[in-house]
Amino acid sequence: MKLKLTAFIAAWLTIAATFGYAQTFKIAGKIKHGDGATIYLNTAADSILVKTALADSAGGFVFEHQKQGRYKLTVSSVGFQTYHSGIIRLDSNKLLSITLVPNAVGLNAVTINAQKPLVEHRIDRTVVNVDALISNTGSTALDVLEKSPGVIVDENGAISLKGKSVKIFIDDKPTYLSGAELESYLRSLPSSAMDQVELMSNPPARYDAAGNGGIINIRTKKSKLRGFNGGINLSYSQGIYSKTNNSFNFNYRNNKLNVSGSLGYLTNNNFNDLNINRHFFKPDGSAASNFIQNSFIRRTAKNYRSKLAVDYYLSDQTTLGIGLTGLSIPSDENTLAASQSLDAGNKPDSTILADNRTYEKFKNGGVNLNYRHQYDKKGTELAADFDYIRYTDQQQQTFLNSSYLPGGRFTGTDLLTGSLPSNINIYAFKTDYSHPLSNGLKLDAGLKTSYTRTDNIAEYFETVGSAVSPDYTKTNHFIYKENINAAYLNAGRDWKRLSVQTGLRFENTGSNGHQLGNVQKPDSVFKRNYNGLFLTVYVQYKLDTAGKQLLSLTYGRRIDRPYFEDLNPFLKPLDKFTYYTGNPFLKPSYTQNTELSYSWHNITGSVSYSKSHDDVNETIEILNGIYYSRPGNLGSTVIKSLTIDAAFEPAKWFNFHLFGFIQNIHVVSDFYTGTLNTQGTFYFIKPVTEFKPGKDWTVQLDGGYQSKITSGQFVVGNRGKLNTALSKKLTAGTTVKLVVNDIFHSFTNSGQINNLAATKADYRNISDTRTAVLSLSYRFGQTIAGQRKKGNNAAEDEQNRVKN
Repeated sequence: MKLKLTAFIAAWLTIAATFGYAQTFKIAGKIKHGDGATIYLNTAADSILVKTALADSAGGFVFEHQKQGRYKLTVSSVGFQTYHSGIIRLDSNKLLSITLVPNAVGLNAVTINAQKPLVEHRIDRTVVNVDALISNTGSTALDVLEKSPGVIVDENGAISLKGKSVKIFIDDKPTYLSGAELESYLRSLPSSAMDQVELMSNPPARYDAAGNGGIINIRTKKSKLRGFNGGINLSYSQGIYSKTNNSFNFNYRNNKLNVSGSLGYLTNNNFNDLNINRHFFKPDGSAASNFIQNSFIRRTAKNYRSKLAVDYYLSDQTTLGIGLTGLSIPSDENTLAASQSLDAGNKPDSTILADNRTYEKFKNGGVNLNYRHQYDKKGTELAADFDYIRYTDQQQQTFLNSSYLPGGRFTGTDLLTGSLPSNINIYAFKTDYSHPLSNGLKLDAGLKTSYTRTDNIAEYFETVGSAVSPDYTKTNHFIYKENINAAYLNAGRDWKRLSVQTGLRFENTGSNGHQLGNVQKPDSVFKRNYNGLFLTVYVQYKLDTAGKQLLSLTYGRRIDRPYFEDLNPFLKPLDKFTYYTGNPFLKPSYTQNTELSYSWHNITGSVSYSKSHDDVNETIEILNGIYYSRPGNLGSTVIKSLTIDAAFEPAKWFNFHLFGFIQNIHVVSDFYTGTLNTQGTFYFIKPVTEFKPGKDWTVQLDGGYQSKITSGQFVVGNRGKLNTALSKKLTAGTTVKLVVNDIFHSFTNSGQINNLAATKADYRNISDTRTAVLSLSYRFGQTIAGQRKKGNNAAEDEQNRVKN
């Protein structure tokens, strides 16, 4: 193993060392009034973007290692007229002096007409600009993700990218959540606070290797203006029930101090009308009995969110920062369920009416300390981050069941009550170093360590008549500890037509779990320790000198560690006939992803192949008529995809964007009922059409359709929806928008559950997806550019793995 590792590292370093040498020049300059300005370097012949740079506090900028040729510069800064240079003939180093001209309007009335495209493709990620899709207005982060290319959100809030599970990051910071808690968290983040969504199926080595399908990184908006600036966003949504989503953000910068913050308040008011049918069979295949269940689930919640960041500039090169975040979500869920048992002839046998309620208080707080130092203008930089994050969750549950015989005769009630306190503490430290070399090669290296401790308690009591007794089959106490240590090295270089980036990451994981047990169940302990090497490679080649045709190849190896709560062996009731239970024997899963893509102008097509071993997925087992949901390892999962992403602008007032893919999923695994061997192909499309009928008016029409998906034990039914949106800019800083989501109320979740012992099951779930949203956004403040770009922080994986 050591010999293979040594040979592998030697080969990798050989590739990095042979990136070659070619004569290059630099373009440097100083911009008067250019603090924080954005500089674009384009080819002179066809205006193809070569590189971008951000001016420092003195207005200085530099483009290193540029090939001989003819270029043009464009400089953009809020409050100033856009600067366009003449042709720059680069055959030696150039030093430029540029003066920006202020706009003729006042400081509080600057109009910015430039609009980013909906989707941008980069060598290692796809970037979605949130504001480019008007129907994102007044929505939440979860809604934005659902409308992003290749992203699918299922009825349980699980998020996948091109059919594979992903980790969710916010500002390069993992959410540490999954399942219902992740869904609630993303619904608390308003779309108005989001700037971009980065879709990375093969993230670079500086990111944690977690997530078989890669990473979705949500970048929030950050002001780049001096003085006091801010914005207010108000929205009201009406479906069957009403909702509100309101936020306020501000930024103040003066000399060496920058203070930014935000406050958010959201009310969530939703429902699910869920039908689950289970059909039981005898050994000879004939009908034995049926179980029909309808549940009407009402959820109400309030979300209070706050964020504060302070940066202090010790010098033009060195910055110290602290960030504080807080989130509180009190919620109430009430489920009224009617469960009916029928005989083989569908005659009623018994009925149970349930009134189940869960009160929950979910809280999150975090502290980030960060340090940045730039050694030179070439990009040599050292960054360090420390994070402490804490989650607390308190659930109080009641399950009241009333039983009836045919004809409505009452037979009795039973009551189950539960108290489920839990907390998670996460500590993480990371450091990153970037160093551009004189030959154009850029090296990045870093270290990270994290420690996580989770503490979960479940106490359940049964009440029959007036007798109350502990339910030891469900009562337990589980403590889990995990330490991950990582190191990475990344190298990249651009030639005239060829760009190469490759990285290697090493991760060591040590964990132990302790189930304390109770008077009926003995305690148990498990420990694991494992290492992994994770290679990433990106190769991009320009087929023509203008760079309008690109051929790209990417490869990455990933790991998916089990969610913290999935390792918890608790038996958690959802109702009298449905339980969720964890699996302490889960193993990490490993995936290899390969993708080849071709781009021509604004059209990109790609083919991809991935293979996962021990993929962690939901599994369903029925025992004695009771439905048990638990995570399990599936032996082998192979996914093949064909993707198209195209943008067209036939006129200045009209543009069209289309994303779609066809995917085949093949799963083979040992299973409860024998061998699981399923395979199916499905397709998915998301079109967006935009019209500009007049000055400051924009109309959009967008939607999506997903055909039937066969994956593992589940067959998910087809679904689709159509949205429309209207936007009117009232003033330079004020915009009003009207959005109608799911016009035909067709976004319904349905499906089948296969490979059950002598059982067939299906479901259908309708929710409050048809809504009308009215929003108002107002921006205010000064208009002199200059806030530094935020960096990453230490917590880059663990926050994705909390589940309840």
